[in-house]
Amino acid sequence: MKYCRFQHHDGEQYGLVESVAGREEITRLLATPPEDVGGDMEDLRTTRMAHIPLVEAVLLPPVRPSKIVCVGRNYREHAAELGHEVPTEPLIFFKPTTALNSPGGTIRRPRISSRTDYEGELGVVIGKRCYKLGETEGVRAYILGYTCVDDFTARDLQNKDGQWTRAKGFDTFCPVGPVVTDEIDPWAGVGVQTRVNGEVRQDGNTRDFISLSMLCFGTSRKS
Repeated sequence: MKYCRFQHHDGEQYGLVESVAGREEITRLLATPPEDVGGDMEDLRTTRMAHIPLVEAVLLPPVRPSKIVCVGRNYREHAAELGHEVPTEPLIFFKPTTALNSPGGTIRRPRISSRTDYEGELGVVIGKRCYKLGETEGVRAYILGYTCVDDFTARDLQNKDGQWTRAKGFDTFCPVGPVVTDEIDPWAGVGVQTRVNGEVRQDGNTRDFISLSMLCFGTSRKS
């Protein structure tokens, strides 16, 4: 299942996204926000609507998280690219929810920064509360789905500050979307690609992740 959040004539709505004649369309309205059904997507009620091509919709971030938990240097190749050692434990940081931005939204670069970087990431959307999961307990039952995230960073401020809150937390520094899907399996390997004006700048795979499961273990609510 895939869904998005978009601006409808009735206000902000969640919509079911399906392939129709080879293109992605919003085909039905979701009567209940997906994060409110306790992780069971089968419980989602839908209502009819006039189909809207996804590329023509005014899209919003498809999530409304209570917090955004991130794992730094989580790609082995990216850590090597920056000359960093691969972390032996997850390097956790937060982005504020005020950093959320629509997919394709405008990022406002602060005047105090002269170098900003994009980083394409896999977002894991937690659907229900969990606490102190054991190492042998499965995390997938708590995952609502996955989405695309741009972890935008003021790199010069990150290097200057030593910690990452300011550099990664400016308003608009976390574009998310366009959809949330439960139709992929990051453990089996999913491509994560970043393009700038159509040119591929980053091309990775979740098989190169260091700590996908640890992100889920460290989170008690939607992220």
